[in-house]
Order: sequence, then structure tokens, then C-alpha cells
Amino acid sequence: MPPQRVFALPRQQSLLLPAVINPFVQDTKLTTATIIKCVLLGIFLVPIRAILMSLVLMVTWPVAVIITLNHPLKGAVEPMTGWRRFMCRRVMAALGRAYYFSMGFRVVVKGKQVDSSEAPILAVAPHSTFFDGIVCIVAGLPSTVSRVENLAAPIFGRLVRCLQPVLVSRKDPDSRKNTIQEIESRAKSGGHWPQVLIFPEGTCTNRSCLITFKQGAFIPGVPVQPVIMRYPNKLVSECDCNTFLPTHNPTEEEKKSPHLYASRVRETMAQALGVPVTDHTYEDCRLMISAGELTLPMEAGLVEFTKISRKLNLKWDNVKKELDGFAAMASSCKGGRITIEEFATFLKLPVNPALEELFALFDRNGDGTIDFREYVIGVTILCRPANTEDVLRMAFQLFDTDEDEKITREEFTALLRSALCVSNLNMAKLFKEIDADGSGFITFTEFQSFATAHPEYAKLFTTYLELQRYQAIQEANPGDLELAGQTSSGEKQEDSTSDKKDD
Repeated sequence: MPPQRVFALPRQQSLLLPAVINPFVQDTKLTTATIIKCVLLGIFLVPIRAILMSLVLMVTWPVAVIITLNHPLKGAVEPMTGWRRFMCRRVMAALGRAYYFSMGFRVVVKGKQVDSSEAPILAVAPHSTFFDGIVCIVAGLPSTVSRVENLAAPIFGRLVRCLQPVLVSRKDPDSRKNTIQEIESRAKSGGHWPQVLIFPEGTCTNRSCLITFKQGAFIPGVPVQPVIMRYPNKLVSECDCNTFLPTHNPTEEEKKSPHLYASRVRETMAQALGVPVTDHTYEDCRLMISAGELTLPMEAGLVEFTKISRKLNLKWDNVKKELDGFAAMASSCKGGRITIEEFATFLKLPVNPALEELFALFDRNGDGTIDFREYVIGVTILCRPANTEDVLRMAFQLFDTDEDEKITREEFTALLRSALCVSNLNMAKLFKEIDADGSGFITFTEFQSFATAHPEYAKLFTTYLELQRYQAIQEANPGDLELAGQTSSGEKQEDSTSDKKDD
């Protein structure tokens, strides 16, 4: 048996686990005393607050109707001026404060809000609840980005119209492009339009970190005023604090790179909040839901999509496809993590040195299991690059001992038994899977198709060849190499570069 070279390979810092594993789940535990307090206070306060909220809405809705009467939302739309704008900024804002006060909110504002000519865009984070709309009231009812469906909501749809929102339609394939164009048009109006308020995270989190900012607010390349929100009350949100940070004026470099601009604004806001940043985004939520549908723990789908997609050049559909493959492998295990035994069972192979080394390359944190994030990185960095036609041709020739461009069952069995210690039962199943047309032999086309669908096998065979070469060098030069389980600096460099992509 060849000596094992299962090393603790160096990893890119940029692909290590994030500071916050799951920013999308809020785990709130209520003590018995707190529950009793909520029940007792609720008996008296809920009816009073409901009455107050209803009274405020009875006044607010007709005011909103008057403000928006005969004022278009589509086509050649102009910003509200004169009495309409005055009623929005003063009357509606005051009614909005009264509405939130009747719900129990006490708003504290820190810092100074600049006008639209100085900072056309307000970037607000973290976004964690429906009640974050209070920042619109505090900021004097600036424009927002809203789904077109929200306009049809009873009562509240009329209130949304007062904001003159930038409308987004999921039914329109050009909606994203049109939205960005409208934001840019308003941002570059020289103060003609009111400020545009945007939650750049694009989805709600538990406020434990700031996830990736979407680039829409930063594409225009205009100054942005960051606004951070704090909820000192850990239960729901009885007390709210909005802080207007100093305006961020973009550098020329940031104007050319919305991604860089968004990242630097996020860093500023994270430092003010005292929280870390992660590369999670809304796509992680979608993967988390998909993981649950595949009977995996929902957290299994969290991969920091922004980082993974950018560094590994993967689209959401690609990652979702890998999740389906991972689920097939991990369906029998608990916790959404694969052990080497489950890895071997899925590949229909026994645990052997080549498989152990391949597993170690996947297992980035060395805990003896592979989670979905490690699986995606491993398949993309390790396995798919090994799926070149040259590598597959070399692996095919290993089996094709008589060089007739066909692999018979006997040739297939002989190599797998000697190289990977595969049992006759598993060999029969594997041969049948590769022999797609049932002809009794495997052509290179069938071999290549199978390897494309199962890239782990291509890397497994190259790992086996590397182990064979390593053993041959050891036997030829025993004094020049260290004992099994160790390696020279040259070997380390060789393995580590095969496991990495440039940052």
C-alpha cells in the first residue's frame, strides 16, 4: 500500500468561514417573567394602542388621498412640489411619527441629515424588520424602492404613493435595469428630486452583522449618506435609534467600481455599529430554503454566495445544482455533513489512501466532515479542473490495457481491485452506471460523460496517480524524502497550488 500524503494544506483566508454563520435566523428566548409581563401589559396596552393606531390611520389616509390626487406614478413623473411636498414632509411625517408612537416606538435621532443636493441617496442598514420603515418617517418621507404590488395594498398602498417610489416589477424582465436607471436619474437631478432611501442589504437579517450590499445605490457614483439603525430592546423594538453618519463622497476609483464603493460604505457602517461583515446575500436565503426542501438542515445552504460566486465564477443555478448533488450524498447523514465513510459509499468505493487524500482536500477545516460549502469549493477547485480531456484520456488508458479504445468488465475490475480495493459488487454497479448503452464495454465517450457528471472520480484517479508517483520516488530515493505523513517544502507547494485559485 502506498504511503499516505494527507497533509493539512494551507487555505486561502478569503475562503475561511465567516464570523457569523447564519445571519438570517433570530433565536429569541423568553423567560417566564418576560412572558408574564407581556401578557399582563398586553391586556391593557394592546386595545389602547389599536384604538390610537386606528384613529391616526383615519386621519392619515384622507391626507394621503389629497396629496396623491391626480398625481401620476408612471410615465413622465415629476417630483412633488409646493403644497404637496409640504404636506408630505410635514403633515404626513408628523402623522407617521404619531402612528409609530401609538405602537410604542420612541425614536432617538443622532447626527444630521443632509439635503438631497449634498447626498442624493440614503443607505440604511441593518434591515431586520418591517418596522424599519420608521426611518422613512424620520428622514422626511424620501423616495424608496418598492414593489409595484405594494400600491394595491388597502390604505397602506396610498401611503406608499406619497413617497413617489421607484417601482420594481417581478413580471417585467427589464425591471432591474429600469430600476437602476430611475435611481441614477433621480440621484443626478441636482437636488430636483428628494433623496432616495435604499436598504442595500436587499433582505432582512438578525442584525448580528452586515451582509453584502447590493450595488444599486452605488452605481450612480454620487455621494451617499449612511444611516444606521439600532434596536436596544432585544425582544421586539420598543425603542429605536437612527444615526445619520457623515456623507461618503466617492473617490474616482469608487465611482468606477460600485462593488468597491458599496464595500467601503458597508465597512464604515459596520465599524459604527460594532458588528462584523459577511459575504452572505439574498441568494443564501434561497439556498437555505432549497436545503430545507431537500431534507437537509437549512443552514447547510449558507455558503456566503457573494464570495463563492465571485471567486469561483459560479452562478446561483450552478450552486443550486451542486446542492442537489450534495443532498444525494448527504441524505442519510444527520446535520448536513458528510463523513469519509458516507463519501466512500456514495462513490461506491472503500476507504483507501487515494480516497482519504481526496477527502482531506475537501475537508478544509480538518474536522473530519465535509459540509456543503466545502463541497462546492472542493468540486470547483479540485475536481472540475481535473476533468480535462487529457486527464480523462490518461485515466481511460489506465483501464484500457489492450489499447483497443474499449474498457471491458475484466479490465475495469482488474484496475479497481488492485488500485482502489473495490469489491466485486460495487464494481458491477459502477461499471453498469458508466456503460450507458449496456453494450458490455465502456467507450471513451461514456467514460467522459460519466466523469463530467461525477467530477469526483476524475480527481480521485489523478490523486491515485500522484500517490503512485510519490511512492516510486520514495522507493528510488528513500534518503531524500521524509517519512510517510510528512512532506518536503516542494511537495507542499505542489499540493497547495492544486488546491487554490489566485485571490
